[in-house]
Amino acid sequence: MSDAYATPAGRRAEHFGTAPDGSPVLLARIQNGGTHAALMTWGASLQDFRIAGVAHALVLGSPDFEAYLGPLHYFGAIVGRVANRIAGGRAELDGRVLDFDRNENGRTTLHGGRHGSGCLNWSLKRHDHHGCTFSIRLPDGLDGFPGNLDLTAEYRLDETGALALTIEGRTDATTFCNMAHHSYWTLAPRAGLEDHRFTVAAAHYLPIDADKIPSAPEPVSGSPFDFTAPRSPVNPEVALDHNFCLGGTGMRPVATLSRGPLQLEIETDAPGLQVYDGALIDSGDHRTHAGAAYGANAGIALEPQFWPDAPNHARFPDITLEPGQVFRQITRFSVRTLG
Repeated sequence: MSDAYATPAGRRAEHFGTAPDGSPVLLARIQNGGTHAALMTWGASLQDFRIAGVAHALVLGSPDFEAYLGPLHYFGAIVGRVANRIAGGRAELDGRVLDFDRNENGRTTLHGGRHGSGCLNWSLKRHDHHGCTFSIRLPDGLDGFPGNLDLTAEYRLDETGALALTIEGRTDATTFCNMAHHSYWTLAPRAGLEDHRFTVAAAHYLPIDADKIPSAPEPVSGSPFDFTAPRSPVNPEVALDHNFCLGGTGMRPVATLSRGPLQLEIETDAPGLQVYDGALIDSGDHRTHAGAAYGANAGIALEPQFWPDAPNHARFPDITLEPGQVFRQITRFSVRTLG
């Protein structure tokens, strides 16, 4: 990573790898309030996140770019243009049925298809000491989605060390837009969710079928998905890969993940939080931030977003984006030491 690239703000970004299309993948480092983060242009991804006084990374990742083209696919990325799943890879828009890329088992569309935003190299538009901004255009017709969708993702560390992420999208034709940040978090030095406790401010969740397509909301009370009080996110009897229907509107606290004195707090204005316990994680032979291979439940994905398969559910929050409108989602990640 000896090469460096100037950005409009004058800071230097490191060369981190080469994308499949031959373009350079850049790594931008930012810091503030005792927090250090690294962001890469591939997927506009959070590649590393560390706080003062803690020696290990708090997100899963690798020092090698090639890992992100393999088993660390989507780790830390901004996924879309429709995050999560679309049943059967089909949905109706303006009276016509659209067919999308069925990139998951040939049955569903996952995270916008094989050319979704998490699988592309964004441009680094701005980079200063405390933040950076990425941009990309998803062209009309890509993986079946209409409209040129222009996206920006701004990451910024504030004076407390919290990381704020603002995602914006604009289109020139009616389309769908549901973006999500896809980092895997762990507060343990060797990765893993042992001794972690998790809460989410949701009275309802979305049950799923064998293809992980949701049905109507059901109460969390009395179910294995009740995290209104702190408890382990890992249940050997029940896999966790579900959307939680968040209460309230606007920017508000929605979830915590804690282990010992460390606590991750998430605030967002999104209506849902997809939670995946990482049961199928396997980093293979690639190097990791932890210095050892990642296995099942090495970390937990906490993804603020609109509800999955929304175009096929009239009562779900609408993800239609019209020309002249702005999709905007703000999320704040803060890790602090309690006590």
